[in-house]
Amino acid sequence: MSDDSDQEKTEQPTEKKLRESREKGEVPRSRDLSGALVVLAGVAALMGSGQSGLEHARRIFALGLGYSRDALFTDALAGSALHAAMHEALLLFAPVAIATLLAALAGPLLLGGLNFSTEALQPKFERLDPIKGLGNIFALRGLVELGKALLKLLFIGGVLALVLQHWQGELQATGRGSVAAGIAQSIGLLGRAALWFGVILALIGAIDALYQKFDHAKNLRMTKQEIKDEMKESEGNPEMKGRIRQVQQAQARRRMMEDLPRADVLVVNPTHFAVALRYDDGRMGAPRVIAKGVDVLAAQIRLVAASHRIPVVEAPPLARALYATTELGREIPASLFVAVAQVLAWVYQLKQAAAQGESPPAAPNPEVDPDLMGPYRDA
Repeated sequence: MSDDSDQEKTEQPTEKKLRESREKGEVPRSRDLSGALVVLAGVAALMGSGQSGLEHARRIFALGLGYSRDALFTDALAGSALHAAMHEALLLFAPVAIATLLAALAGPLLLGGLNFSTEALQPKFERLDPIKGLGNIFALRGLVELGKALLKLLFIGGVLALVLQHWQGELQATGRGSVAAGIAQSIGLLGRAALWFGVILALIGAIDALYQKFDHAKNLRMTKQEIKDEMKESEGNPEMKGRIRQVQQAQARRRMMEDLPRADVLVVNPTHFAVALRYDDGRMGAPRVIAKGVDVLAAQIRLVAASHRIPVVEAPPLARALYATTELGREIPASLFVAVAQVLAWVYQLKQAAAQGESPPAAPNPEVDPDLMGPYRDA
């Protein structure tokens, strides 16, 4: 057997390999896609809050800028101001938190689907090995991830810098008007900047999601030898199965030869087919095939039948039809009742003639539908 390391993984993963991968928690995931969905959901929730969001933000700013003279000299000022600010902040960011939570759950579902693996939760102490950790950092995969992170940082930073430079006048104008106008303008700029950030992340996430799916499928590829080994494990060794089949066939043949002396008649095609029939009207609904064979096995059956003085009738069409339609140990089909009845009647007449010392009757030649012979019609 060749070593798997010498073979290229060119084969698609089997269902068993995919199932084991999911059980281990190994499914395609994209952090960039999840991050983009979280940002876009947060921005949508923030911008969708509209006037109510502006009102909550105004109240938070007002709490830090305006106090009465009496309140300044009370010990409860700090606590009450903090409590009020937290309450307003909760009302302001609750929609954002809910939207981002749902987006964080939806991100993995879009790419790898819902998957819970207890094996992935088990602690792996080899991850605490600092030497192995350094090796992973400086490995090719680690360097590729580092390069991707740097490229994303440069791209996102460059785009946002251009956007902020374009909005420089609006940023400076936020401090020139009233407080309410400044707050509204600041939130608007923040939302637009976050929207730009989310769109950029979404673009990067879409590309990364395609790459992660491709990389995951590539890592799951198998060699031809791995597929063969898996088939052996799931279906058993073909050589062993063949050996078991040979043993079973030998045992069935031995039992068949042991049952053959109880046959009432042997129907043969002179050179190829031999089928032994037995009929017990007290225990059988129809005659039953207790032995059958072709070529060499048919010759052996004829020798055993001759040694036990079993009547033999040459009826090639019937022999081929019995061999094609009836399994060993089964009763014959209704379509062959008439033909077999003629043969059994001849056996009865043959025994009567022998007992009375008369000449044996002529052997029957029953007619059989050619379609019942199946593939042995011209044999």
